[in-house]
Amino acid sequence: MQKKLHIKKGDTVYVNLGEHKGQKGRVLEINVIKQRAIVEGVNMISKHTKPNADNPNGGIIKKEGSIHISNLMLIDPKSGEPTRVGRKLNEKNKLVRYSKKSGEEIK
Repeated sequence: MQKKLHIKKGDTVYVNLGEHKGQKGRVLEINVIKQRAIVEGVNMISKHTKPNADNPNGGIIKKEGSIHISNLMLIDPKSGEPTRVGRKLNEKNKLVRYSKKSGEEIK
């Protein structure tokens, strides 16, 4: 069984370490096994492609590379600042994520 992660697809995150420190973006994809995420507009890489149906001329395509999730922090929905994430039971006895900074529940 895989460990639960503090971020999910669709979350807005802040890059707190590495070459792209300070950038914000939306999570497009998560690889739970490798613990890496692809964030929109962050860690752009150049991929060389052969001619194909999508790209008849081939050439160099810019696309997002993956970042380890330990380098990402969730953006607090209330204040818009990076925050740590906790888990707690809500009134319906369901485990939900919440912002440690504001205490606000994260949908």
